[in-house]
Amino acid sequence: MTIDTGDADMCVVGGGVIGLTSAVALAEDGHRVRVFSRDAAGDTTSAVAGGLCWPYRIQPYDRAVQWSVRSFHVLAALAQHPEETGARMVTGTMAEATAGGRGAGHDPGDGADGDLAAWHDAVPGLRRASAEELPAGSASGWRARTPLVDMPAHLRYLEQRLTAAGGTVERREVTSLSEAGRSADVVVNCSGLGARELVPDPDVHPVQGQVVIVENPGIEEWYVSAGAGAAETTYVLPQPYGVVLGGTARENAWSREPDPAVAEAIVARAARRFPELARARVLAHKVGLRPARPAVRLAVERLPGGVPCIHNYGHGGAGVTVAWGCADEVLRKVRTLREGDGPRGG
Repeated sequence: MTIDTGDADMCVVGGGVIGLTSAVALAEDGHRVRVFSRDAAGDTTSAVAGGLCWPYRIQPYDRAVQWSVRSFHVLAALAQHPEETGARMVTGTMAEATAGGRGAGHDPGDGADGDLAAWHDAVPGLRRASAEELPAGSASGWRARTPLVDMPAHLRYLEQRLTAAGGTVERREVTSLSEAGRSADVVVNCSGLGARELVPDPDVHPVQGQVVIVENPGIEEWYVSAGAGAAETTYVLPQPYGVVLGGTARENAWSREPDPAVAEAIVARAARRFPELARARVLAHKVGLRPARPAVRLAVERLPGGVPCIHNYGHGGAGVTVAWGCADEVLRKVRTLREGDGPRGG
């Protein structure tokens, strides 16, 4: 089965950063795009995200780095208009979690994890941190200037950009991908954690992340120390609305209720790096459920009736970091479908 030319009808399921970015890419390529989302963009998991562009808790890591490189360049360009797009370029430190440990982003020079040199090349000025730039207990780390995204503002920007390209967003819960496909030439499944039931895909599971937002006492740089697979992390991300302090990464935890004891520990960890945060006024507590999977699913399959569905979910803690790279792959798969049967399964 082939689909018609560039004005094919596309139905994108999911209104978080992955779904909206994919929808924007499709609409700006000339397709008629509708996004179906149960929640307003500001109520999605993406809105809770800290917004640092750095590959984190996502597999396969080598492909994630390539997707991240694409997103880095797009977000860096958007950072020229921060008030409109929510993206800014901010300098910070990615520290090893403990002496001899591994940081959240892995080692950009370590070929054992795949083509990590691509990330090193994409980030201008990325360098090893000096001992004076690292906290006690960290054997090494990296200094870099990367995009830091105000996610609520960025999601609004994506919706506005989609509308400008002729796309629409409908507040609607999708209970069946086949149902979504009845009025579309292609379905793009960006349902995140919802894919667990919608596909269904039992490999999709939550990784709970709790954050505390405080008034900014004058912090201008971001800081992250998050060991691979660690349930507790430390990050300090200065945003226009306050400083986002994190966090947690608890596998298969479904609660969206902030835990006061966890919040206290988050602030304490952040204050070890920036003592002034211990006295900062708390503005909000938030919890988000990262849509994790052993590996991102970005593949085509046929729904009952033959409509192609491009799955694009399972991005874990790196949704904003890989969104544009994954959107490019969605576009490539649509173009393959124009030419004939594309790959199935995955």
